[in-house]
Amino acid sequence: MKVVFLEDVEGQARVGEVKEVADGYARNYLIPRKLAAPATPHYIEMARAKAEKEARRQARMDQEAREKVLPRLQGKTFRIPVRVGEQGKLFGSVTAADIAEAIKAEIGIDVDHRQVELDYPIRELGAFQVVLRLTRNVHAQLNVEVVPQEEGQGG
Repeated sequence: MKVVFLEDVEGQARVGEVKEVADGYARNYLIPRKLAAPATPHYIEMARAKAEKEARRQARMDQEAREKVLPRLQGKTFRIPVRVGEQGKLFGSVTAADIAEAIKAEIGIDVDHRQVELDYPIRELGAFQVVLRLTRNVHAQLNVEVVPQEEGQGG
């Protein structure tokens, strides 16, 4: 069945796209949830208008991220103190949530841990490059330095 998507469906399509999908998928999932509609001229026009509105909103968010947030992140190194054992082994690991917390503490920008692209938790001391996804189209390279926690600090 040919449908036009009225909402973004992760892994399938964006608003306004016309695609051929399985009949059951369209009838039982997409259409009842108002994620898509049959590809009639009326629905195609409706989805196109919605897609244009979404594109303008996304462009505004991208512009704001480039002008306000990106300059505050450029060239910054975020130091994350961690507890280490005798042989320099970390107790636990540094996760995306820890990095998001460090960004908020240092420059006051609220970052969701899902915006921090970390394939796996950091389990060793050193400097790492981490990508921060500010919006769908704007990404920032962060320098994260995992350092041993000084004695006497909380933990």
